Amino acid sequence: MILRPLLADLAALFFPRPCLACRAPLVAGEANLCTTCRAELPYTDYHLLPPEANPLARRFWGKLPVQQVLSYLHFVRHGRVQQLLHQLKYQGQSQVGSALGQLYGAELLAAGPDLDLNFDLIVPVPLHRRKLARRGYNQAEAFATGLAAALPCPSAAHALRRTEHTASQTRKGRAERWQNVATVFEVPDPTAVAGRHILLVDDVLTTGATLEACGAALLAAGARAISIATIASA
Repeated sequence: MILRPLLADLAALFFPRPCLACRAPLVAGEANLCTTCRAELPYTDYHLLPPEANPLARRFWGKLPVQQVLSYLHFVRHGRVQQLLHQLKYQGQSQVGSALGQLYGAELLAAGPDLDLNFDLIVPVPLHRRKLARRGYNQAEAFATGLAAALPCPSAAHALRRTEHTASQTRKGRAERWQNVATVFEVPDPTAVAGRHILLVDDVLTTGATLEACGAALLAAGARAISIATIASA
């Protein structure tokens, strides 16, 4: 038993793991993110605001009834958050999503009883099967897995299904984004979501069109309420 931590220290010395955000070598006691990045990441702290004061909730006013809209980090171009998301989506680093999910879940719990976390099910925004096969995993599902472990709350990766492969949303305006995804999500088994408060999760919140389409499909299938959580918001 004594040898195990010694071997771990030796492995860290010769094969240091990099910080997921800045790629600097992690030292003893650090996991996933270095101490500097943990201190300097651009946290939103929107979960500490009342819903009516949350700027992200306003994006859904008149479009989708949501209980809460939560986002862990501000998206800053060419910064640590973009580095994290790039690794998560394009470098095969699914552990970035689960690590951030666990960190955010712990932060939400630490906010105390004033924050309503009575979610019944965590549902990630799905990828189309073609994109899932190409990437090998769903980045939103990785984030959902981390959140589910921390809160704790069950997650259901297959509660939503994407029926069509659509073009990238990156260069589209809000109206184009909505038209691109308005009818491409379905709930294969409505009994899995009926009467439940769903925490719908994705990697980045921009215009909210994709999350709005997913939320509408869940409500049409009988979900009692929808809340939203993302890794970052632009």
